[in-house]
Amino acid sequence: MDTPTLLGHLETGTGPLTLPRGGTLCWDDADFHRAAYTDDPEGYALLGLAPGVAPWQRARVLLQILAASQAGLDDATRATLARTARVLTLALPPGHVITVLLGLRRLRANHKHTTRAALRFVLEHPAADALIAARRPALVDCFEHALGKATARGCARRVAGGDTGSDYLQRRLLRFLAAPATALPRVRALYQARPAATPDPAEPGTPGTAGTAGAPGPHEPALTIDAVRERPQTVTATNRGDIAATLVHLYRGGPAEDLYVALNGYLGTAAAAFPRFEGTLALVLDASASMRGHGEREWAVLSQAAALRMLLSQVCARLEVIEVGGDERAPRGATDLAMGVLDALGTAPDLVAVVSDGYENLFPGDLARVVATLPRAGVTTPVVFCHAMFTGGDDLTLRRPAPALPQRGFWHQDDFAELLPWMFGHCAAGGPWLRDTLRARLDLLDRRAARLLDRPAA
Repeated sequence: MDTPTLLGHLETGTGPLTLPRGGTLCWDDADFHRAAYTDDPEGYALLGLAPGVAPWQRARVLLQILAASQAGLDDATRATLARTARVLTLALPPGHVITVLLGLRRLRANHKHTTRAALRFVLEHPAADALIAARRPALVDCFEHALGKATARGCARRVAGGDTGSDYLQRRLLRFLAAPATALPRVRALYQARPAATPDPAEPGTPGTAGTAGAPGPHEPALTIDAVRERPQTVTATNRGDIAATLVHLYRGGPAEDLYVALNGYLGTAAAAFPRFEGTLALVLDASASMRGHGEREWAVLSQAAALRMLLSQVCARLEVIEVGGDERAPRGATDLAMGVLDALGTAPDLVAVVSDGYENLFPGDLARVVATLPRAGVTTPVVFCHAMFTGGDDLTLRRPAPALPQRGFWHQDDFAELLPWMFGHCAAGGPWLRDTLRARLDLLDRRAARLLDRPAA
């Protein structure tokens, strides 16, 4: 599995899944997802939970792990896939999940894990009552596909007649559920006589479309998967995260003792969110005059780059820092990124990360030439470029000194949650780190899902 390519696709591929009435499922990147799953089912599923993945890409991950057979997978991998599916059915907009379940019907995919996920969504989702009222025809289709039409209707007749635990019901329905007492009334609701309904649209993935006249449909996910980021309307040097803000005050001559105490606290909290990276990272840190900036932006970009360096010093077992153009407190000159990369490679790292605002003003074009030469010289160490920016909307047109390098921008401390997985995903030593990070994220999300559903985590 090509982790950087897959992660980049999951973050940027935003087109919806569509189900034209009477047509086939429109899934333009199905082969891409299928190949990634086949190569590493667990790693693929976990990447669907990575920070910053687009909702419709998470829907594709859910579709793939529910559509694929689990024959030959070990119990641990099956458990990870089941937990990921449970999280995604709660963390995606309900309309997205309904599109996935109807897509499985079009694909004629119906494994036991598919049945379990579908039934628990239809009957046990926290907003199931409102969803049944709004999308009854679609949810009946999902329910009948999960069990088979004859079995589903047979179960519904028995439930309507007061059956709550017969052997028939146990073998065909109840064994797939976690909360039968909650689910059974919803089975009755699916098949109750109802007023004339507005049919589900040709594209049933449209969130909140009414299935029953006048019934509002839930739009929002029940579980928040990515932390809500409240970005300032006006960006300043001191509202880009606590670590960078504290560094700005230090650089401006604030009370050092108090600020260092605060800095250590902020840094410890940030580092606690990541496991230990056991490889070697060589960081080429641009500390030139352009990184310092001037006026209201003075120290803003450099402080964020320094914040990243400090975080990495806590996360990495071995961090080699090569400063170019000066140092953090005394930016003084031009930027020779190419020489910095060559020096970094001399430390025998697993990964080289260049952190710069992108102004290569000593020998323009030199970094691109060096990068192009490395493979011919037998150098296989991955090199990535991390753009230090003032805001997320910076124009980088003239700030790409090596367009061939994998590149990603950052301007706020919150960006580190996405930046570090992207960085370490480029090297073999980062594989275990990334998997540990995403497993911990799954554990956290699964506990939240369990509380939401009021039952123990898997």
